[in-house]
Amino acid sequence: MSQFSIAEKKILLEVVDAAIQYGFYHNSKLPINLPEYPEKLREFGASFVTLELDGNLRGCIGSLEAHQPLVVDVSQNAFAAAFSDPRFYPLTKKEFLHLTKHISILSKPEPMSFKSEADLLKQLRPNIDGLILSDHGHRGTFLPAVWESLPTAELFWQHLKLKAGLPENYWSDTLMVERYTAELV
Repeated sequence: MSQFSIAEKKILLEVVDAAIQYGFYHNSKLPINLPEYPEKLREFGASFVTLELDGNLRGCIGSLEAHQPLVVDVSQNAFAAAFSDPRFYPLTKKEFLHLTKHISILSKPEPMSFKSEADLLKQLRPNIDGLILSDHGHRGTFLPAVWESLPTAELFWQHLKLKAGLPENYWSDTLMVERYTAELV
């Protein structure tokens, strides 16, 4: 069941567009006047904004923990995904016209308990879980949407380790894994 109404989701998508357009003309983040937004969007929330161009990733930036009002988080992450994702050059106005934009609103991450890598893999819920991997200064996350391109628990886990800067066969007793879910907008 959706936590946000269709109207609230529409507002958040409009904020993504406004934040990027504001960035083109002001080279800064969109100022958000909180009283203008529904109460639910003023509550603290964590989000990721994903930009795609012709089906390919063009930017993705987000917050894993709720630390500010959701509408502010979405706005700031949209600006960062468009102009500050270190994997890409800043978005152009021409590209903006052809973007597909997605917002993932994250639940609070919860630590997982497991006895072994096999135990961890057994607990993963494809297409539901997003994961945060942390160990010895390495950290990485995959949103639940990544299951579309990495559909097995083994592939998802191996690629997450690579993203965190670890070998795909890495294992350690100090490894920490948290899981979260995401509502897509």
